[in-house]
Amino acid sequence: MKKQYRQPIVIAEIGCNHKGDINIAKELIDLAKSAGSDYAKFQKRNPRELLTDQQYNQPHKVPYNAYGESYGAHREFLEFDLAQHAELKAYAEAKGIGYASSVWDRTSAIEIASLQPDFIKIPSACNNHFEMLSVLRDDYKGLIHASLGMTSHKEEIDLISFFEEKNMAKDRLVLYSCTSGYPVAFDDVCLLEINRLFDNYGDRIAEVGFSGHHLGIAIDIAAYTLGASYIERHFTKDRTWKGTDHAASLEPSGLSKLVRNLSATHKALKSKPDEILAIEVEQREKLKYRPH
Repeated sequence: MKKQYRQPIVIAEIGCNHKGDINIAKELIDLAKSAGSDYAKFQKRNPRELLTDQQYNQPHKVPYNAYGESYGAHREFLEFDLAQHAELKAYAEAKGIGYASSVWDRTSAIEIASLQPDFIKIPSACNNHFEMLSVLRDDYKGLIHASLGMTSHKEEIDLISFFEEKNMAKDRLVLYSCTSGYPVAFDDVCLLEINRLFDNYGDRIAEVGFSGHHLGIAIDIAAYTLGASYIERHFTKDRTWKGTDHAASLEPSGLSKLVRNLSATHKALKSKPDEILAIEVEQREKLKYRPH
């Protein structure tokens, strides 16, 4: 796969930053659209299916961020059902922004696939959940995006091979360079993983993306120049809100600046079409040294 610097696609990962309130979710869609994002992305879990009884009943590790007495209750509080996801998809599309969602279990994959979004995201935590992946591979026709945080190289190959069994990796599978942490220090972003994905799998997958959990927006520009065509960032209205992901999220002003900077970088990432550009002619006539 040759790196192609097409217009970057920006994904505002709202996730569960809506605090379980669909009106806040809609407001975040509006804010993501105003900032210039191409997609507003959510998450779908079935906590009873995803979690063991022990995981469901244990307390949240950070009580301040908990929305329930147990981790399972916390997750249930933040969940939207299928009808609400359909409502959010319709709302987003009416506003002129795409809808997408990550899925964490088989039931959620079936439900979100029924909405037929442009793509469905596989989080790093679930890229080895082949029972769930089989639903997306066999019963869903859109693009499948998969993050590679906390993932071994063998697990990467297993993931690609799984989709190649049905000849679906080359056209439908987008792999994201990602480090699973909230937030991630710059030393741990490891942007050159993007090059590794191109070098090792570029002829086997559709595209490469970047999912960042770092602070600021400079790193995303570098990811794009390395070839990541999808740039995903967590998004919130207020980074001080209660919840795990807010601290590693962009607020509307940050997302807007990121979209602006990516657009400027896209325009600049090309070779000169002529040896002397039209803008240079006047300066050349005025300033270029002429041998005596």
